[in-house]
Amino acid sequence: MEGESSSGVNENADSAVPDLTRTRVRSRPDCFLIACRCFSVITSLAAILCIAVNILSAIRSFKNVSDIFDGIFRCYAVVIAVFVVIAETEWEFIIKFSKILEYWAGRGMLQIFVAVMTRAYPEYLRDRQEFFLLQSIASYLLLACGVIYVVMGILCIGVVKRARQRKKISAEQALKDLEDLERRRGELEALLITDQP
Repeated sequence: MEGESSSGVNENADSAVPDLTRTRVRSRPDCFLIACRCFSVITSLAAILCIAVNILSAIRSFKNVSDIFDGIFRCYAVVIAVFVVIAETEWEFIIKFSKILEYWAGRGMLQIFVAVMTRAYPEYLRDRQEFFLLQSIASYLLLACGVIYVVMGILCIGVVKRARQRKKISAEQALKDLEDLERRRGELEALLITDQP
């Protein structure tokens, strides 16, 4: 009787340990990675705003044939701003294609370049104050994000982020393996119960 109760306690303890482990792993989100993701979203929105401003400027320039060089310049700004947005997704193919975008200092310099291109040639917009204001907001917002990226890149915050991401992926994989083991154990226990006379 006593042996049965002690074995029952051991079984309960064994079944409780994976549950506690699962709860501990899932209940602790990494605040640093969440903050990095939020900053990445803000940067992407600033770059998208720059894309919109440059597209509108290009359309205006191509309508006015004398400003055709400005229109071409705006098209280049749009293409580079698209790269900024794609870099923020941290899509593995793009990072492999352009290793410089993996480093935050390089990514920040690209953002600063797009911000400067967006802000260029503001003289002809003086008569349209609302568009000039939108252009200024887009360029200064992306400029601020670029400067922050460069500073954080110099401080090696990007390296810390990548290390934490690897740790999180390892923890998620370990949790998945643990769940697979638990499921397999349940299947084996069910087989043992059905095999018993």
